[in-house]
Amino acid sequence: MIDISEFASKQIKEMLAQNDDNLFLRVGVVDGGCSGLSYDLKLDDIQTEDDLYLEIREVKVLVDSRSIEFLEGLKIDYLVQGMTGGFTMDNPNVKASCGCGASFRTATYRGKAQKC
Repeated sequence: MIDISEFASKQIKEMLAQNDDNLFLRVGVVDGGCSGLSYDLKLDDIQTEDDLYLEIREVKVLVDSRSIEFLEGLKIDYLVQGMTGGFTMDNPNVKASCGCGASFRTATYRGKAQKC
């Protein structure tokens, strides 16, 4: 379903070590942005009945049931550029994205896009 690169998993484990090793990485999508959907990647301490639990490269991952269809095949990586770094998302479901790269649309998304 979702893959996390070895380098990204190392970064996530470092974030967890600085916060709480018992946290989950929550991966999802939220309505928003000029194309309709934005990624929601955060640390969370609550697992609900609607969450899909995955363990990827020793990282505990939660995906809410609404987001699953939009994230099938997602690859999460971590890219270092100069003195900064950040997570990158390679999603085969993306059919269009906005010019700023902050949001995307899939073939099955039926929500309303917002202005950037």
